[in-house]
Amino acid sequence: MLIALLIVHGLFAVALLGAITHQTAATWLPARKQAGSFGGRFRAVGAAGYTNAIVALYACTFVLGAIIYPEFRMSIRGVLEELEVPAAMGAFELKEHFAVIGLAALPAYWSLWRQPLAEEHGRARKALTSILAFIIWWNFLVGHVVNNFRGFGA
Repeated sequence: MLIALLIVHGLFAVALLGAITHQTAATWLPARKQAGSFGGRFRAVGAAGYTNAIVALYACTFVLGAIIYPEFRMSIRGVLEELEVPAAMGAFELKEHFAVIGLAALPAYWSLWRQPLAEEHGRARKALTSILAFIIWWNFLVGHVVNNFRGFGA
């Protein structure tokens, strides 16, 4: 059952990663004309349209992570200590903290992206979206790498 939850957690994380990446690109580099290239089409999405999906995916990913966390944490800590990789343990500790910071930022994020978009909040939207993108990318990469340590060490 835990493996199935880990897979679903990973699928939600990939969907969240795609949504936040599209929104961040569209926020920082909006397409100014008809997009003809791949990069132009990637940026041409309606950034505000991703907000509810990002909030829902973040919450679902967080809850699934919280469910599988105790067992994963207990099994991975010993492996990382045996392999003597304190950097991986530290990165995972940061992942935990970043996940909670991102969860706490979701109400402000959602409020800033509510329609109609207030022009005076443009910089705050960019900043908070970028912070969330960093947190999501960090957590995805660290979770993936640390899970691989467990796979090789178990």
